[in-house]
Amino acid sequence: MNIVSIVLQSLLVLTFVMAGFGKVTGSQMHVENFKHWGLPQWFRVVTGLVELVAAAALIVGYWEPSWAAAGALLLGVTAIGGVLTHVRVKDSFKQTFPIILLGVLAFIVFFIRLSDLGDFPGFK
Repeated sequence: MNIVSIVLQSLLVLTFVMAGFGKVTGSQMHVENFKHWGLPQWFRVVTGLVELVAAAALIVGYWEPSWAAAGALLLGVTAIGGVLTHVRVKDSFKQTFPIILLGVLAFIVFFIRLSDLGDFPGFK
């Protein structure tokens, strides 16, 4: 399972570093998406920062698996919010599917690393 976790972590890291960086820097696509969803632009920046923090936790998780569990949980919860946002504005399944897939991958990593979560700093 370690290899599966590392591969999925890597996919999530690459995806959310790019997405988070795009949101924080205000790429046109993300600005337009948040307008379409009726969300304020400050929330775009907060979402981008959450994605970058979670991606950083996944990177630390290569060496300390409890961080992978924490980062994956954060991304999974963020993905649930993203799915609810798409549903709220009645986006198509084609538009909603990427965040569904990323959320499922995040929860897979979380459940693979769940037993390591007890070692997370502050949980002892």
